[in-house]
Amino acid sequence: MDSKSKELFKRKIKTVDQLLEVLGPFPRTEKVIMCHGTFDVVHPGHIRHLLYAKSKGDILVVSITGDIHVTKDNYRPYVPQDLRQLNLATFEFVDYVITDFDATPLNNLRILKPDFFAKGYEYMDGGIHPKTQEEINILESYGGEVIFTPGDIVYSSSALIKLEPPGIQIEKLMILMEREKITFEDLRHTLTTFSDISVHVVGDTIVDSYTQCSSIGGMTKTPTMSMRYENKIDFVGGAAVVAKHLKAAGANVYFSTVLGKDSLAEFVLSDLRNSGINCLDIIDKTRPTTNKNAIVANGYRILKIDTVDNRPISERITQLFLNNIKSTKADIVVFSDFRHGVFNKTSIPELTAEIPGGTFRVADSQVASRWGNILDFQGFDLITPNEREARFSLGDQDSVVRDLALDLIDKANCNTLILKMGERGAITCRNLPKEDPRSFFSVDSFSQHVLDAVGSGDALLAYASLSLYASKNEAIATILGSLAAAIECEYDGNVPVTPEHVLKKIDYLEKRVNFN
Repeated sequence: MDSKSKELFKRKIKTVDQLLEVLGPFPRTEKVIMCHGTFDVVHPGHIRHLLYAKSKGDILVVSITGDIHVTKDNYRPYVPQDLRQLNLATFEFVDYVITDFDATPLNNLRILKPDFFAKGYEYMDGGIHPKTQEEINILESYGGEVIFTPGDIVYSSSALIKLEPPGIQIEKLMILMEREKITFEDLRHTLTTFSDISVHVVGDTIVDSYTQCSSIGGMTKTPTMSMRYENKIDFVGGAAVVAKHLKAAGANVYFSTVLGKDSLAEFVLSDLRNSGINCLDIIDKTRPTTNKNAIVANGYRILKIDTVDNRPISERITQLFLNNIKSTKADIVVFSDFRHGVFNKTSIPELTAEIPGGTFRVADSQVASRWGNILDFQGFDLITPNEREARFSLGDQDSVVRDLALDLIDKANCNTLILKMGERGAITCRNLPKEDPRSFFSVDSFSQHVLDAVGSGDALLAYASLSLYASKNEAIATILGSLAAAIECEYDGNVPVTPEHVLKKIDYLEKRVNFN
């Protein structure tokens, strides 16, 4: 939809106060009929309902439930309220659209006093529900009337979405960028500012190994597989790859980590220094360099062998980390926690306390199969857990993901939360009152073809941190972080994402938006 068409339909979208001024007080010469619902996916049942309502009045007002109160399913609403408003405004027979930021339409019914309030037939089939009776009481109190539309065909948005969620990635992006007043040029410009930023990454290094084998049979007396070794490839991972993403993005990067005194440590340091990263390595002779070795045969991961020592780092090693944090001048400090010893209940408050004042603070705690809690990192500027980590930290497996995120940002006392949801994208929360419509927004995944999703969260962490620090805009940070995550998914192994990669994605999205 071009901008001229949007403006034509947007004139129908009103606030409650604006609409009251247009309609005037009750009673009116023209009869006003109002409908209310979520309208997440507008289906034939909705259209029949709205057309019938329009036939009973002169002015049709459609009220939609605000995103904050849509709790039918974990990831609902699928279509954000701004786009749901616009969808309904495009219908010629709809005169006005409003968003209701209360849990029920009762307050707006009292304010607007429509002549009629149209409900679907299902709300009276089998008796009047108590909530519907409340609505009837309000209408009757001033002389209005509740009417029920025919119910011979009933559809369900929830059922339709479960069958196949609508592909509205581009539309949701357009709505978000328009609401936040950002452009594709703003995204491109933000990428050019990263070279002026210095970042100190503190965290656990992991060497991810892939041992390629081929199956040559098994033993006859025991259930033992026989594999022929072909080759082994090592990748620097964990917090080290976060540092590599930041460096690839253009930042000046310092990296504090603990390594063993072994050949893998030499591999890590050589790789990082060749990448241009300033290594502030701490060697602990009592522990190995963390290594996770996947045994792969015919494309399948048969077995994973971990060489780890997850003991908390000693007081001596902790002091070395404290000295690094205190003495390293950086715009951003990133605590990248993989729970392999650097971060624990004792060290986290000590390490946090040593971050120089005024430094932008970022934390990511990847729990995986170990114990860890993103809530240990209190008062940070940005945290980026995934849904599982968020549920683990709050002990909450029941809340819908939006409420989960809003609860987590409150408990973590942080400024911005980007909750990673894998193939479903990300939801971002700002440190605003929960009832504020701008307290959260979502961005769909931009992946086109996923080869290897491992490491996508590290790419998001890197680009979102730089973008949020540079632009002070949560939407820009989420979009650029999500683009970096999508790019990482499209490569096998941990490949640092460059601004050139991201620019290509931006160009692609802009062409989609402009129908090219």
